[in-house]
Amino acid sequence: MNYAELIRDIPDFPKPGIVFKDITPLLANAEALKAIIEDMSKPFLNQEVDMVVGMESRGFIFGPAIATQLGAGFAPVRKPGKLPYKTNSQSYDLEYGKDTLEIHHDAAHSRSRVLIVDDLIATGGTAGATAKLIEGLGAKVIGFCFAIELDFLKGRDRLGDYPIHSILHY
Repeated sequence: MNYAELIRDIPDFPKPGIVFKDITPLLANAEALKAIIEDMSKPFLNQEVDMVVGMESRGFIFGPAIATQLGAGFAPVRKPGKLPYKTNSQSYDLEYGKDTLEIHHDAAHSRSRVLIVDDLIATGGTAGATAKLIEGLGAKVIGFCFAIELDFLKGRDRLGDYPIHSILHY
């Protein structure tokens, strides 16, 4: 399946100079959605994944579906103040400033094998901060999975030696 045909470019969103990769046409196509979930899951089928973690907000779309494919649970990573229970937090640098992510402090444990999932990797800041959150819980990050990778931003370089699986490359 040619997923790229179902990704829409939106120039100057959310700010001038950015070309946003809009996945909503792909999500609206039942056959493509099923296929991309299967393709994203495939490399991790025999990896004994206990937990899939998805970052706010489009990681919430792919994460639970991939968790179901892998027979794993799902935990969300969110912006501060959005989770109702005790959390661990991780701050990270953005191009201009800082941001912070949180996860429930009991989302994973020392024996958990965790796959981190999002729709897109750009600079790798969010994914890297999520890995630190997971490791801070004592769990093992077994890899990353993305629908889209913006290769020119070299986000995978910030993620070290983890296995990284991306479906589309731009």
